[in-house]
Amino acid sequence: MFRKKSPDTGPIYLDSASTTKVDPRVFEAMKPYFMELYGNASSTHRFGKIAKDAIEKARQQVADIINGFEDEIIFTSGATESINTAIKGYLEANPDNGNHIITVKTEHKAVLSVCSYLEEKGYEVTYLDVDGNGLISLEDLQSAIKPNTSLISVMYVNNEIGIIQPIEVIGRIAKEKDIAFFCDATQAVGKVSVDVEKDYIDMLCFSGHKLNGPKGIGALYKRRGITVTPLIHGGGQENGIRGGTYNTPLIVGYGKACELAKAEFKENLKNLENRRIQLEKYFEDQEIGTVNFKTVAKAPHILSVTLQNFEAEEYLMMKARELIASTGSACNAELIESSHVIECFPMLPSKNVVRISYE
Repeated sequence: MFRKKSPDTGPIYLDSASTTKVDPRVFEAMKPYFMELYGNASSTHRFGKIAKDAIEKARQQVADIINGFEDEIIFTSGATESINTAIKGYLEANPDNGNHIITVKTEHKAVLSVCSYLEEKGYEVTYLDVDGNGLISLEDLQSAIKPNTSLISVMYVNNEIGIIQPIEVIGRIAKEKDIAFFCDATQAVGKVSVDVEKDYIDMLCFSGHKLNGPKGIGALYKRRGITVTPLIHGGGQENGIRGGTYNTPLIVGYGKACELAKAEFKENLKNLENRRIQLEKYFEDQEIGTVNFKTVAKAPHILSVTLQNFEAEEYLMMKARELIASTGSACNAELIESSHVIECFPMLPSKNVVRISYE
């Protein structure tokens, strides 16, 4: 499967959970706003209005893919900024709601780092365990809720193992207890059906570069009525939530990527599922490794594989001319430590686990 067709053919890219290439149609949509339609969207002249109109069109495109409203979308530099704005911003803006947060041990480092920071500031954080399938216990979640619980943060799709949490049930529990529910949907949007209304989600984040859009742009969905304190103060952009000059080309590209992902969802899902079947067959039929978490609902674009005869780093170095993959989160790649996600599964030899993600 990984044999190159010719000497000029590069390795097969299997690290799409880290980032995806920009769709040519997205690139074409962005181009005019670099060189021709370069007005500042905050300016009142004609060039500014053109840019502002393009941004508002993109805002609607981003809202549509998650079934939100246009005025509930705040553009940010990416999911990490959105996570910080959602968690820190909500707690600071709503001190009377309590100082207790519930999250999960397998969350992305961006969430865990924010929670660790908040613990240093006096907040209380409960980190839920996961079972052998990577799922939280809904009973544990219910038991963790206290009178001072202000926020629940659970990611939709795990970025290392692809597990889908029962988001709709979690959202319903939060709503019944009048607790804000934040969801990191960075690996979910465009890959699984995300509906903020059906799932009772109050705040949600995702990034452009995970769905064939540009890097450096993302969004925070914030339900009407939810208040947050801004991290970045400035000229009042994004309804005062995120100051700074609008990055019009990236916003336009992000909107186009969302439009395409929504329109082509069924076709893309079929292709991803076919690719998953092929890759599972390759690793297991060739006795290279065992696919993990096969009996639980997963996103269609991420496989976790335990290699049989190689450590993950050794295998990836050996196959460097044939494939590009990852041992875990790209945000953690420079840290010489084992994956905090895989460590939650004692039955898995962490050094032998590789993440395969694809388009």
